[in-house]
Amino acid sequence: MDGAAVGSTWRSPVPPQNSISTLAFNQPVIMTPKGLLLIAEIVSLFGLLVWILIGGTDYFHLLAICWVMFVAILCWIVTLSLFIMYLTAVPARAPHIPWTTSLCINASATGLYLIAAVVNTAAVNETTRGRHNFKCWSASACFAFLTTLSYAWQSSVSRQRSDALDTEVST
Repeated sequence: MDGAAVGSTWRSPVPPQNSISTLAFNQPVIMTPKGLLLIAEIVSLFGLLVWILIGGTDYFHLLAICWVMFVAILCWIVTLSLFIMYLTAVPARAPHIPWTTSLCINASATGLYLIAAVVNTAAVNETTRGRHNFKCWSASACFAFLTTLSYAWQSSVSRQRSDALDTEVST
């Protein structure tokens, strides 16, 4: 058996003529207010910094700070999941799902983050002043309030979009 005989039976795969990717990339969503707020909540200044600042301390000694850490990580993961769904155009491909769910998620995250920010602020007391924990927890409390505002604004944007879709359906 020589190489020419083996080589002649080998066929190269034929590329499909009209292939359509099942994973769509919805790039314009990044430039919408919803996309910009999601990016702000995930990456830049808000949600990520809250749990990074707390995670760098001995937070596990205080249950209140453990609650703040739980809320920060939970909301960050849910927000990241929503961002990936919007980025891959899942709502456009699944119109039978009521996408007012994002309004509920953002309103819930606003309430949770508000409670977490107040708890975080209350946990920072005079006994930790001047220590590393005091500085990190104070900064995380500030970012938690900014994250609360961001989620509240996101809820407002989701509500306006939901109202616009309701009026569009009724006409």
